[in-house]
Amino acid sequence: MATEKSETIKINLNAQSLPAGLYLVGTPIGYLKDISLRALETFMSVDVVACEDTRVTGKLLHHYGIQVKKIKYNDHSDERVREEIFSRIERGESVALCSDAGLPLIADPGYKLVRECVERGVYVTSIPGACAALTGLQLSGLATDEFLFAGFVPNKKKAREDLFSKNSALAITQVYYETAVRIVDCVEAIASVMGDRHIVVTRELTKSYEEVISGTCSDVLTRLKDQPIKGEVVLIVSGERVEKSWDDEAIIKALRHEMVDLGASSKDAVKSVMAQSGWAKKQVYAFALDVKEQM
Repeated sequence: MATEKSETIKINLNAQSLPAGLYLVGTPIGYLKDISLRALETFMSVDVVACEDTRVTGKLLHHYGIQVKKIKYNDHSDERVREEIFSRIERGESVALCSDAGLPLIADPGYKLVRECVERGVYVTSIPGACAALTGLQLSGLATDEFLFAGFVPNKKKAREDLFSKNSALAITQVYYETAVRIVDCVEAIASVMGDRHIVVTRELTKSYEEVISGTCSDVLTRLKDQPIKGEVVLIVSGERVEKSWDDEAIIKALRHEMVDLGASSKDAVKSVMAQSGWAKKQVYAFALDVKEQM
């Protein structure tokens, strides 16, 4: 991937008068050139830009030589800030809303503001741009005809397992946001609840250290533990239900072979049968307890 130059880039675009309203502007997720000409024209033309972080957006605008008033709007902004934006629009001003990276509202601030704009009959339009979830999905090699975007994975163990348990029966591809420091715990939770599914871990998308790690949960865990990763992560989980080819009888038979014929411990037997069948750890473990009682 080409290295970006740090100097300000001058663009030959003309600022145009925009109707009063709210403009949702997509911004790059890492590579600054991944921004549309329409987005740049919008930033040049609006009266004010509402930013998740004025410093982050300020660097983007400076990169393209755009000077415009900036105000902060993020998840902590209260009704007073939204009223200020509404007042500006009512006075005939145009306001651009952007997050630090990607599309506003997609696991980023803006939902309450847009909802109230729609309720008040305020003009709202979108200037599309990069989206980490869709970029990761494109690179995953998993089915894209139907998928679920579930946002950020909870950082608490039980909430994380509850989420994967709720989605485990879905036969469609699932896309999640996660952090590098929690990715091992996250993949272990998927293996425990969903089984040894095929997953794809993508990180630092569009940046020079972009990486795609693909394989079963067990394969990916081995890679992540041997070579820890850094950066922002998009996690894609296959919706395929491998365990459909294994019924209860097949699981019990395999466990008996491991524990009785081969003398494996319950833990090793469960791990082996999980890898072969794709069944979740909790399900296999429950059968292993029954087999152990009968030994």
